Amino acid sequence: CKLIMDVVVVGSCMTDLISYVPRLPKPGETLTGHRFSKGFGGKGANQCVMAARLGVSTTMVAKVGDDTFGHDTIKNFKNNGVNTDFVQMTSDSPSGVAPITVNDAGENAIVIVSGANSKLSPDDVISASDIIAGASVLVCQLEIPKETTLEALKLAKKNGVLTLFNAAPGMAGLSDEYFQNSDILCVNETEAELISSIPVTDLGSGRTAVKALHDRKCGCVVLTMGGSGVLFTERNSSNDVYHIEAMSVNVLDTTGAGDAFVGALAFYLSKYPHLGFKDMVYKSSVIASYSVMLPGTQTSYVTENLPKDLFE
Repeated sequence: CKLIMDVVVVGSCMTDLISYVPRLPKPGETLTGHRFSKGFGGKGANQCVMAARLGVSTTMVAKVGDDTFGHDTIKNFKNNGVNTDFVQMTSDSPSGVAPITVNDAGENAIVIVSGANSKLSPDDVISASDIIAGASVLVCQLEIPKETTLEALKLAKKNGVLTLFNAAPGMAGLSDEYFQNSDILCVNETEAELISSIPVTDLGSGRTAVKALHDRKCGCVVLTMGGSGVLFTERNSSNDVYHIEAMSVNVLDTTGAGDAFVGALAFYLSKYPHLGFKDMVYKSSVIASYSVMLPGTQTSYVTENLPKDLFE
């Protein structure tokens, strides 16, 4: 029997190595941190785990190293109910890691060492073509080779699968194909600026960037702006830009909030297709807001305490 999945994520797995410090260090400076934690991360893995915890069936297509981090990553997916049939282990590369520094204001600085993520190839996507073609929603990012992401987007689009492309980390010079194969393009301020060449400093410039991105022929654009809320265009309609205000919360740690948003949006697109897009964006932003009140990345994705009206 063929496995049918609500959400398939083609993307990255990282092990986050998080240091908590009073402020971010200057070049050449040694700072004493007050806490260290190791967590599971990678944009792809985070988005997949968030969607799974909210209650959809998910499959991860990824590559990890044959090392402690890799074995632990697969175990973590299984603990979260994620199907790992397409998470391959390679002995050619170590697992990806992300040393992260978080200051007292909850701001972070992140270094990514891709490792095995850079070995996930278009051929690996083709090997997973049945599971991708049978999904409701495909989610992709740019923490794996960009040609692998494009292969996944094209394959899904060709099979009528809804494509959600989180163009992160930001990258200038992406070809039009990435956008034409994206039903929903989701970016933050930095990513929007890199792709559109429009500096995003406030809602006004954000709207200009969203219109410019919409004109690259994606179905619609969602621009997440942290405390300033979310700007978006409706699916497959004009480039009118709408705004949703951010929920006012006590920010502890913003790491992984963008991924919480994307994972939640994938959940709504697959589980509640009848909801208006504005409702989906609003509810996803509320879920992301809850995640910044807790420390860490996936550890902040606590779904038990979320308001019941998010699931109506």
